[in-house]
Amino acid sequence: MSIRPVLETRLAQPTMEGAGVHLHRAFGFHDPAELDPFLLFDDFRNDDPARYAKGFPWHPHRGIETITYVLEGDVAHGDSLGNTGTLGAGDVQWMTAGSGILHQEMPRGNAAGQMHGFQLWANLPASLKMTAPRYQDVKSPDIPEIIDDDGTRVRVIVGEFWGRRGPVDGIAADPQYLDISVPPGVRKTFRIDTYRRSFAYVFAGSGAFADASQPTGVLLEKELAGRELHLRDPSGDRTLVRFGTGDEITVQAGENGLRFLLISGAPLQEPVAWHGPIVMNTQAELRQAMRELRDGSFIKQAG
Repeated sequence: MSIRPVLETRLAQPTMEGAGVHLHRAFGFHDPAELDPFLLFDDFRNDDPARYAKGFPWHPHRGIETITYVLEGDVAHGDSLGNTGTLGAGDVQWMTAGSGILHQEMPRGNAAGQMHGFQLWANLPASLKMTAPRYQDVKSPDIPEIIDDDGTRVRVIVGEFWGRRGPVDGIAADPQYLDISVPPGVRKTFRIDTYRRSFAYVFAGSGAFADASQPTGVLLEKELAGRELHLRDPSGDRTLVRFGTGDEITVQAGENGLRFLLISGAPLQEPVAWHGPIVMNTQAELRQAMRELRDGSFIKQAG
């Protein structure tokens, strides 16, 4: 067994998208090879409806999959093919944009005005860029949750973990998407396939991830600069942790426990031509997509 080294940690940066939605972006529109096959990750957490209520009006997607996971409030969605629905707290939507779709997402807070969720973009390989669009909407009760003897809780959204399989399937990147809660003071090791790119996104609590040079048996006995990452903000500090190669990560939760997403996928290692919500392999394909948007031939599937 080998612990994956922590290559980098960074705070998600505040930005605005859609019609004025204030959110934090952990990565995106930078180096698509960095976390291949994943392109972008946003944390849309807000307690003020004025900062998210205008939502994400009609916009196109082609060549990618978008994964929306809602924790608080709900998100109403609709598209150019006539699909509509609402994602509530704990629900997941995995949308394969494929050959092209126009859709909108309108967040609505809970009774206290709170809205919280995540959106991840996963790239599609060249062979599936123009596949037919499809949705996988999963309600919260259908997502398996495992509770270990030490109180660690894992929601298995995609992939297989601890003998349970998540309900979303048929995804090109063969990803694993886990929502993990580790109780205060507990040290825990999680296996990850060696050949996957992986990252963690911490959004509540505090803790430390072991680096490859630090034996797990003495984890957190003292703070060793450059060997361990401490996430000190007990309210959740929106920190991205990018891992190197190995087959496991080890984490110890702080005094308030720790909650994070652990996401991994098989890299595509293909060229990327990217303009906003359209991701192709070549500039010629990208120009074609933009022409089709202008002339009204972007949508390939009948509604």
